[in-house]
Amino acid sequence: MLDGRLSLSTPEGVRLLLTPAGPYLRAFAWAIDFLIFGTAAVLIRIVMPDGKLGEGLFALWLFTTFWGYPILCEVYWSGRTVGKRAVGLEVVRSDGLPVGWRESTLRNLLLVADFLPMMYATGLVCMMLDVRFRRVGDIVAGTQVVYREREKTRAEPPAAAPILPPFPLSADQQRTLADLFEREQNLPEERMQELGTLAEPLTGAVGAESVERMRGYVAGFNQ
Repeated sequence: MLDGRLSLSTPEGVRLLLTPAGPYLRAFAWAIDFLIFGTAAVLIRIVMPDGKLGEGLFALWLFTTFWGYPILCEVYWSGRTVGKRAVGLEVVRSDGLPVGWRESTLRNLLLVADFLPMMYATGLVCMMLDVRFRRVGDIVAGTQVVYREREKTRAEPPAAAPILPPFPLSADQQRTLADLFEREQNLPEERMQELGTLAEPLTGAVGAESVERMRGYVAGFNQ
């Protein structure tokens, strides 16, 4: 754990930072899914025929949907049911990779164990004692419920005439300059001018003039 986040590495060597989801949001997501399931059950029962046939078909629909809905959603919808999607959660494997049929089936079948002896008591106690907030089903299946990271949109390059820097800049130096102008709107003008003065060895200018030259350098990176 790093600052409340899981630091994982995939077999390809990609580093992942995941934030485990606690009981509150997970319960809220489950309530949304159960509301959807309950509403659908009422509507399906209305259209079912009367008698033993209707009762049998309805019982079969309940069983199939109750177990099939979360499994299908997690496998085909990036680890998210409607409820998890609404609150920004997703299910992943313990190594950070997407869940498959085996993991999703195990964790959802063991939901019964988490509800014992009543009112999700076992699952809640297990989550409170586990550093990753995993319930019994997650531990057995090797899964983890985490916050879904929002995709960050890159800021548009600054509007300026491209200028070649006086000497070649490394990739890290280019990234540092680009990051500066992506955050420019959050920095006061005085701070930007101060940074421009600090960059005098690069720009050959100080203050606002230096900032404008750096803006031109960044505009030229994508040319």
